[in-house]
Amino acid sequence: MNVLFIGDIVGSVGRAAVKRVLPALKSKYNPHIIIANGENAAHGRGITASIAKEFFEWGIHGITMGNHTWDNKDIFEWIDEEPRLVRPANFPEGAPGQGMAFIKANGKQLAIINLQGRTFLPPIDCPFRMADELTEQAAEKTKHILVDFHAEATSEKIAMGWHLDGRASIVVGTHTHVQTNDERILPEGTAFLTDVGMCGPRDGVLGMERNAVLHRFMTQLPTRFVVDEGDWHFHAVSVQLDDSTGKAKKIEKIRLTEDEWLMLQ
Repeated sequence: MNVLFIGDIVGSVGRAAVKRVLPALKSKYNPHIIIANGENAAHGRGITASIAKEFFEWGIHGITMGNHTWDNKDIFEWIDEEPRLVRPANFPEGAPGQGMAFIKANGKQLAIINLQGRTFLPPIDCPFRMADELTEQAAEKTKHILVDFHAEATSEKIAMGWHLDGRASIVVGTHTHVQTNDERILPEGTAFLTDVGMCGPRDGVLGMERNAVLHRFMTQLPTRFVVDEGDWHFHAVSVQLDDSTGKAKKIEKIRLTEDEWLMLQ
């Protein structure tokens, strides 16, 4: 099984990047299942039903979320009706939506689990204990399991990779929007990358307009952040899994800028 995971899609610039690049990536990597983090897809905060529908039309099979899950309030109207979208499973009991889904496409099945870290983020339920519970449940249906760990701290994300080595096929981090250079297959067969990166404005600060961010840092005054405009960059990761064991055979990070993309056309 070939899996393509796309890093945090930020605003309209990020969506435009995915729409342009995805057909070529399908041809190059031949992914059976494509997953994307969409928690920043709508103006940098949250996702809407229309954006989710657009992603599915482009061939994305599943969407993971994060700490901005609830920022677009209309999500409460449709999240329980959309089985292809998962929000952090360790939100407190009673939260709408689901933290795990089984995605079927091109004759393959992949369990996707979404978890949120607690270091430098709201103190929600323990992601490690929830990871234990959900990977055990998922293993009853499939050997192919992907975990998107939406977390701030590098140490927490690396710890989760080791915690799930041999129990998840893929553990990737999202949220910090900067692609790390540590892709590897852990000893028990789990493909790991601390952070996949983002798809969105290249010259902002984590996708936000940089002057507003600089103003906040320099004055410590409240500042409204908006998604930057201009050229994009695109970050993703491709993983090849063994069909019989679910263990990773190959992991390759993908990094493109808009000017590089235009030179290839």
